[in-house]
Amino acid sequence: MATVTERIKAQALTLGFSQAGVARAQPLEEEGARLQEWLARGFEATMHWMRRTAERRIDPARLLPGARSVIVLAMNYYTPHRHASDPGTGKISRYAWGDDYHEVVGKRLTQMKDWLLEAFPGSEAKVHVDSGPVMEKVWAQRAGIGWEGKHTNVISRTLGSWIFLGEILTTLNLETDAHALDRCGTCTLCIEACPTRAIVEPYVVDSNLCLSYLTIEHRGPIEGEVRDRFDGWIFGCDVCQDVCPWNSKFAVVTTEPRFEPREGNVKPDLASWQTISADEFHERFRRSAVSRTKVEGLKRNVGIVLERRDPQGGGTSSH
Repeated sequence: MATVTERIKAQALTLGFSQAGVARAQPLEEEGARLQEWLARGFEATMHWMRRTAERRIDPARLLPGARSVIVLAMNYYTPHRHASDPGTGKISRYAWGDDYHEVVGKRLTQMKDWLLEAFPGSEAKVHVDSGPVMEKVWAQRAGIGWEGKHTNVISRTLGSWIFLGEILTTLNLETDAHALDRCGTCTLCIEACPTRAIVEPYVVDSNLCLSYLTIEHRGPIEGEVRDRFDGWIFGCDVCQDVCPWNSKFAVVTTEPRFEPREGNVKPDLASWQTISADEFHERFRRSAVSRTKVEGLKRNVGIVLERRDPQGGGTSSH
């Protein structure tokens, strides 16, 4: 007869998750200290919510009183298409090619939570997908989903790093999984390939230099030498994941159709996107992760790429 934990994992796979693991809900003292050190170095850039929610991230009981277990769920989003390298096209991070993962993963998490509460009356549960104050990479490692690579993305032994993570805090006392072991070894390919040297040391990223942060979260102008390192990226950056051997060996094509690229997202036409209106932007990127950068941010990024490709006047950029 299946245990409670086995039943929960089986249900997660039935709902379309690729992996499921369980960790004990307890304060993250060591990881919390590392978070505080990272914040002290100013590596969160303008993501001030990281500092405001630091204490809540460290202790799951602050998010769900009485929490005893953390169910970590992973969903594979890899599609085999390749970024374009044509002069007139840009690059969007693979995770944003299709529909917004917050909606896709969030809906499945809610379904999982509803099943959990019905199957185990009297229990309580709370879901999180990226936007909540949860140290999801730490929980993924503790739940055996994968380890945090030197590029700070979670790497699964069976799927690589092309995975979305979601968590369910529950008051159920579940069997826990063995922690995932770090299998990066001596490899430093991600560090060497980072176009802006944002991976300042293994397992530490300075957001101030990271193209994913700059092209998505940062508001206002982008100044300095980093402008010369965009290499076509107008939303996010996949370089550190593209060079990871675990992805070249173990990436599996997703079975979720909503993660397949929307038309034009694999090879964005820079000329047309440079003049996109606010209405066009909202229509095109409704329920897309790209909407996070706002129309001003997207046009700024496109302008920088065009400017660097044609410094004599091929494009304008926002300063």
